[in-house]
Amino acid sequence: MDLSSINWLLLLASLMVAATPILLAGVGELVVEKAGVLNLGVEGMMITGAIAGFAMAVETGSPALGFLGAAAAGALLSMLFAVLTQFALANQVASGLALTLFGLGLSSLMGQSYVGLKPPSTPKLDLPLLSDIPVLGPVLFSHDLMVYFSIALVAATWAFLKYTRAGLTLRAVGENHEAAHALGYKVVAIRCAAIAFGGACAGLGGAYLSLVRVPQWTEGMTSGAGWIALALVVFASWKPWRVLIGAYLFGGITVLQLNLQAAGLKVPVEYLSMSPYIITIIVLVIMSSGRSRGALGAPASLGRTFHATG
Repeated sequence: MDLSSINWLLLLASLMVAATPILLAGVGELVVEKAGVLNLGVEGMMITGAIAGFAMAVETGSPALGFLGAAAAGALLSMLFAVLTQFALANQVASGLALTLFGLGLSSLMGQSYVGLKPPSTPKLDLPLLSDIPVLGPVLFSHDLMVYFSIALVAATWAFLKYTRAGLTLRAVGENHEAAHALGYKVVAIRCAAIAFGGACAGLGGAYLSLVRVPQWTEGMTSGAGWIALALVVFASWKPWRVLIGAYLFGGITVLQLNLQAAGLKVPVEYLSMSPYIITIIVLVIMSSGRSRGALGAPASLGRTFHATG
């Protein structure tokens, strides 16, 4: 294996790009789970956002409109989950899995006429002086706007949950929805708003895959990114800044395994390719235990159906 063949600066820059889709989806899912809702349909919303954003960008010639269309598509699909779980009181796990299957099928149908097409390129954000800094410039300051938007979204989510009355209300609903309802808070409305936000973020993450990271439409192109985003929230103990760190770690594993393959590491390619998903499975297994969830700091009402009384 020849490690000298790896461009470490390029690897670090690629890490930020690889992390952006799961970071966007992860932040959205964190807000959803903070409201006490477990939406396992992130994968379905991401793949729907990927094709909706791709189609919008191709038809209009504008990547910006593509991202807006992807956010709208993800939010719209998430409303199906909201209707099932918040109004029909269906099981959240089953509804989330159904949403993923529905999103995968819908995206396959929508994407049939877009296979082989190229979307308009998403321009990089040129930051004067900063991008010229040796080492740091190419790594940190030579990316497209969505990379910086994802970091800003983490900061905004952290500030919202920690310092605003609305964020405190959302956390109260996630910790004890019955007590929040008794205090007069509209639990269902708050949860629906959180679900829509999570869907929009997942849609943006999917669009980033089809418009920037792999600028083309391929059926099933999310390849489990939604499940990684779900595990990322647990890995981060439901804290926004830890989601950022975790996303970059997962992104780093993904990029590193590709570079190690190119450097000639004498390990079967399949083992390297499945490494991010092994970590995901381990995290989801830990989450399946109620005691482990409590130790990790999960919202007390996570996954519990709210039955309005009075």
